[in-house]
Amino acid sequence: MKIPNEPLIHLDEGDLVFIPHGSSHWIADHPDSQLISSIAYVKAIENGMHLFDGNGEKTVFVGGHFEYESEPLHPFVKDLPRYIHISNLKTKEQYWLNQAAELLFEEISNERPGSKILIDRMAEILFIHTMRAYLAQSTQVSGFLSAFKDERISKVLKNIHNFPEKQWTLELMSTEAGMSRTLFFNTFKTLVGETPLSYLTNWRIGKAKEILAVSKGNIRDVAAQVGYQSEAAFNRIFKLKVNETPASYRRNFYTATFPTSSISAASSASPSRLTSSAKAS
Repeated sequence: MKIPNEPLIHLDEGDLVFIPHGSSHWIADHPDSQLISSIAYVKAIENGMHLFDGNGEKTVFVGGHFEYESEPLHPFVKDLPRYIHISNLKTKEQYWLNQAAELLFEEISNERPGSKILIDRMAEILFIHTMRAYLAQSTQVSGFLSAFKDERISKVLKNIHNFPEKQWTLELMSTEAGMSRTLFFNTFKTLVGETPLSYLTNWRIGKAKEILAVSKGNIRDVAAQVGYQSEAAFNRIFKLKVNETPASYRRNFYTATFPTSSISAASSASPSRLTSSAKAS
């Protein structure tokens, strides 16, 4: 495999390559082999042509893509390298990664009732195990990932993620971390890439978007669930970050997700189905 401006990647059976930022790339049996565009390949398949038939052993690739919120792009995604190559599946984490990939391939190859939901869920599991395997095999990580390796900052991040409704202040966060306010502020900003309160705001708005997508609850209640006691303040900050009000966001989300006759069925759809962001093909 080759990604522009990166060294050649040699792939063995069971290897996984994750390209977080969608860089262009090619895959071939040899660096000098003739390359065929994905568009030409798909057209050939649609016309019943098999471009890579041969007498050798059959090679199977399983590919897919993940979709995540781009505005604002979470520091975790932003700080990932151009590609992640997971090989030598020998550790416990990599064993589970291999098992998840095999189960995913089984569902894709033999579609049965419920396969679509299972594939989406297993793709998310595959993403998590890929990140864990990457951290396990990496001797050096930087940016947001390094924040999780700092026990003090990691503790605060986990609490923000689990309890966005808490009335967080810089003083409370630094106390949770067991650090002075100045040291905490500087360390957090260096590792995460933004200030503690900026990260808190972005996380709260992201959670609010998830809630709005699966709930028809009062906007005031949504505001309270993500730490805003004032509905007006929540509306103002939400519009500043998303460029529309919470009510408008919810309305536009349902219109796009459940066109006309499907909108009435939205309340019976499972939350996990609505918020799924991992797709496999």
